[in-house]
Amino acid sequence: MAKVFPIRVATRSSKPGIGGWRAGADAREELEVRVAEAPTDGAANDAAIRLLAKALGISRSEVSIISGHTSRHKRVSIPFDVEEARCRLRGS
Repeated sequence: MAKVFPIRVATRSSKPGIGGWRAGADAREELEVRVAEAPTDGAANDAAIRLLAKALGISRSEVSIISGHTSRHKRVSIPFDVEEARCRLRGS
């Protein structure tokens, strides 16, 4: 069963990668994802999916953005719970 968690995408970053967990605008934790691509034509979204999939050790088809396609704050679906994601991200 897929689980959903929030991410915040920072575009045009000089240091692309997965950042830490931070408090979002609604005080919930969200994962910071930095990408070099600009937010045009879905390039930043695609880059964020690629980066997350690689960091989590899963295929890109297992990661999908379910809301926030045009926002920096997104909700992402993955095939396991958030605690498993935290463990996998700590190991990378």
